[in-house]
Amino acid sequence: QVQLVESGGGLVQPGGSLRLSCAPSGSILSLNAMGWYRQAPGKERELVASITPGDKKYADSVKGRFTVSGDNAKNTVYLQMNSLKPEDTAVYYCNVPSLMAIGYWGQGTQVTVSS
Repeated sequence: QVQLVESGGGLVQPGGSLRLSCAPSGSILSLNAMGWYRQAPGKERELVASITPGDKKYADSVKGRFTVSGDNAKNTVYLQMNSLKPEDTAVYYCNVPSLMAIGYWGQGTQVTVSS
């Protein structure tokens, strides 16, 4: 059974940076089209960045600060997060359309931005 494993979260001060990683485990799953989502306490899960071949999109709240990229050789997708703000605090998830269609979400990785 394929799973998506998110990693790289942690505690960082405002203005700091983190790089999140997303890789499949358990089966071969192409990450050709993948999204990074986040859910803050008491809020709905939101899409913050997506990547497809030749295109990258970002939520307005993270444009200019976050960068999504992929490493095909490692079948891994990254989310580089710079100039982090306290409002970026959330659990971050990656997902692909085929898994979202069956209601799958991984455990996510916690990002906490605080001084």
